[in-house]
Amino acid sequence: MKKYNVAVVGATGMVGRKFLEVLTERKLPVENYYLFASAKSAGSKIDFMGKEHTVIELSEENINKYDIDIALFSAGGDVSKQFAPIFAKKGTLVIDNSNAWRRDPSVPLVVPECNAEDIKWHKNIIANPNCSTIQAVVPLKALNDAFKIKRIIYSTYQAVSGAGVKGFNDLKGGICGDKPQKFPYPIFGNCLPHIDIFLDNGYTREEDKMIFETKKILNDWDLKVTATCVRVPVYFGHSESINIEFEKPCTVEEVRKVLENTEGVVVQDDVKNNVYPMPIFAENKNEVFVGRIRKDDTVESGINIWVVADNIRKGAATNAVQIAEKAIELGAVKDQYNN
Repeated sequence: MKKYNVAVVGATGMVGRKFLEVLTERKLPVENYYLFASAKSAGSKIDFMGKEHTVIELSEENINKYDIDIALFSAGGDVSKQFAPIFAKKGTLVIDNSNAWRRDPSVPLVVPECNAEDIKWHKNIIANPNCSTIQAVVPLKALNDAFKIKRIIYSTYQAVSGAGVKGFNDLKGGICGDKPQKFPYPIFGNCLPHIDIFLDNGYTREEDKMIFETKKILNDWDLKVTATCVRVPVYFGHSESINIEFEKPCTVEEVRKVLENTEGVVVQDDVKNNVYPMPIFAENKNEVFVGRIRKDDTVESGINIWVVADNIRKGAATNAVQIAEKAIELGAVKDQYNN
């Protein structure tokens, strides 16, 4: 079996370390791992896969020293814009977790359970979608295939880890009364209807991302989508209330059956026994959890669902590693080094 050389870019960050955890679990056919980070972290040691790895400074010179087949990026949009093309020019498949490439029409935006076939037309860069979009489209793609979605209304309740270490620390420190360093207001005991920057139309960029990315992944630019995204005082796990209007009539039982047979979805929907998805159950899991499935009687064919997932796992690291797995399976990683 062919083995691959894999780089993790941003290996010392929150998502980068989760990449390493997921890679340890999923055991891709890898010959060598190379861990890249900023100059500040270069030279530090990370124990990974039973070996001590020295963190390599991310620079063009160092990139060109190694034969790398796949590069998993989680180092921010500016870093991706600067360094992803350097990897891609060498023939490396870059799977990028930032928002740098998601809107580029020449770059696939992939959730493997939904549109794995888009991996085939990559030009050495594949974008990992926004965390809140990833968990939403896994059940939505299956429901769209079954009943054809007409309109989606998102309301999200997003964990502070989605804002990185500083967001995580704002909640942790806020419990002790510390002033926020990341958010404009305290997050402890509070909810902030403000994720990313506000745009001229009154939406936040996070809401705009969900709207755009849902259409791109489902390949339906006429789909009606709106969103309100809220930061809540939870460490890990995004929750989403999703209201869906379908073109075809459907029952709650039919929707539940579709979801129960959807790859990557776990249905938790027994309200009589208080069974429904929650972040405390989704934390450190790779699946998307769906419950509170019920009719919306205000429209002819409407359903409400409640969707929860670990935003650092399925919403970032796991999805990226799944893309790598699928790219290998589809033969979409260039055999440039014959390793």
